Amino acid sequence: MLTLENVSVSFGERSVLRGCTLSLAAGERLALMGPSGCGKTTLLRLALGLQRPDAGTVENTFLRPAAVFQEPRLLPWRSALENVALVLSGDAARETAQFWLERLELGETAALCPAALSGGMQQRVSLARALAFSPDLLVLDEPFKGMDEALRERVTALVSEALPKGALLIATHSEAEAEALGCRILRYDAGRFVGA
Repeated sequence: MLTLENVSVSFGERSVLRGCTLSLAAGERLALMGPSGCGKTTLLRLALGLQRPDAGTVENTFLRPAAVFQEPRLLPWRSALENVALVLSGDAARETAQFWLERLELGETAALCPAALSGGMQQRVSLARALAFSPDLLVLDEPFKGMDEALRERVTALVSEALPKGALLIATHSEAEAEALGCRILRYDAGRFVGA
């Protein structure tokens, strides 16, 4: 369970989140929607414990959270396969990493380093790594940018299929993505994210 209670965050004089409250249980899917700079990424960082609120409380009892950020966050000196395998252990780590690269239509890029991949391909490597971890909470920050419409639809369907029981928290500008993922939409209004 993820719970944010009366959370507020400011950056200098600028208040981003004011008294924001939300909860996310196992199996639930929430999409955060609002204009750029409204606090979607900040809320995701709070959920992951990467940032502390100025006020309010955040409690996350999920045991296997995984995240895909707006930037791919790959190790540039490691191949795509090695980047995915970083979150795995055991004899089957490389096999599992290859499986997820293939599911994301990246099987032929396994030996390539991130610099040899397009931005959209790097983003899919990041997504493969997150899904390979078998998360109970998947946090996505505009993860489908750099993909054409047909590929985005296929990848969105894969993410939805890969999380049969896991919770999903996504920041997106696309209602179509939120709908395809089966998300309840929370829209930004006056410093808070509220149900549609």
